[in-house]
Amino acid sequence: MRIVILPSASDVAQFAADIVANQLEIKADSVLGLATGSTPVALYDELITRYQAEQLSFKEVVSFNLDEYIGISVTHNQSYRTFMNQHLFEFINIDIQNTHVPEANLPTKQALLNSAVRYEKSIAEAGGIDLQILGIGINGHIGFNEPSSSLASRTRVKTLSQSTIEANKRFFNEDEFQPYLALTMGIGTILDSRHLLLLATGENKASAVRAMIEGPLSAMVPASALQQHVNASIIIDQAAAAQLSLKKYYQWSERQRSMLAQTGLGSTNE
Repeated sequence: MRIVILPSASDVAQFAADIVANQLEIKADSVLGLATGSTPVALYDELITRYQAEQLSFKEVVSFNLDEYIGISVTHNQSYRTFMNQHLFEFINIDIQNTHVPEANLPTKQALLNSAVRYEKSIAEAGGIDLQILGIGINGHIGFNEPSSSLASRTRVKTLSQSTIEANKRFFNEDEFQPYLALTMGIGTILDSRHLLLLATGENKASAVRAMIEGPLSAMVPASALQQHVNASIIIDQAAAAQLSLKKYYQWSERQRSMLAQTGLGSTNE
């Protein structure tokens, strides 16, 4: 894994935006995997700024979101379709028909299972995901793949953990239904992406980041699956890196990578 430790959350967003911009420069019709949550918002704000400055175009981009809540409508203010509209899609030139969020507001288990199959098929028909953006939960989840999720899992219905429900409680009113189920890409689906870009900021993510990078490969820490990927970039701020035992090595390694880039060798995977 490429581990990049930066001074602040703002630096993380800038660095991640550079990676997205480079992907779109290489391939204008890239397939992007998108995430929700507080961490990606700063990245989306930066992408919007660059689009408005005519530095980026999303005209040919196709996107697939990681997950969606089950039990609320797509127009609900906490649905992930609404989140993406409000934080990115409405402010860039992406064709809304090319944006995909799992269809989860369905009445039966079978309908949800069928939706999961269709989502996998849609990703495959688009040619697979070129760049998948990820966050990490305080319990190490990616997407809504909670601890104990199979590392080979595909898009499916997942029960949210109590810690995830508690972390998301602040977004819902006290007297409002809060979903406890979601339709999510599986870990196997995520690992099929050509490049994984995981962002983490803040000291509350430090323990999960340490377990992901330096702990064993384990279904109990779903994000540890990134250890298996040939092209995973982990971009974190100093606070999120606070518990890493090899922090100085990662910083040294990134400096060497930057030096190699000047010679034209920096694109090789480590």
